[in-house]
Amino acid sequence: MPYCGTMSSTVQLTVHMPTDLAELSLPKALDDRLQHLLDEQGRRGRLTAAEKREAEAIAQIASTLTILKLGAQVQSINS
Repeated sequence: MPYCGTMSSTVQLTVHMPTDLAELSLPKALDDRLQHLLDEQGRRGRLTAAEKREAEAIAQIASTLTILKLGAQVQSINS
């Protein structure tokens, strides 16, 4: 029988930010793949559903890295 109770917890993570902000970038293979997908969209006018999901996932990773870069910049200013 599955557990049906309510469970609440908090998890705190410490993430060490690299001192060199250039280290926070999309890996070249992912950047190349995103560029390829965008080129395909430009040529064909659209992407398949799978390609669209892939492009969106890569773009989310790129956005997360941008947020981390900004956080590192703020952290270095406040230090």
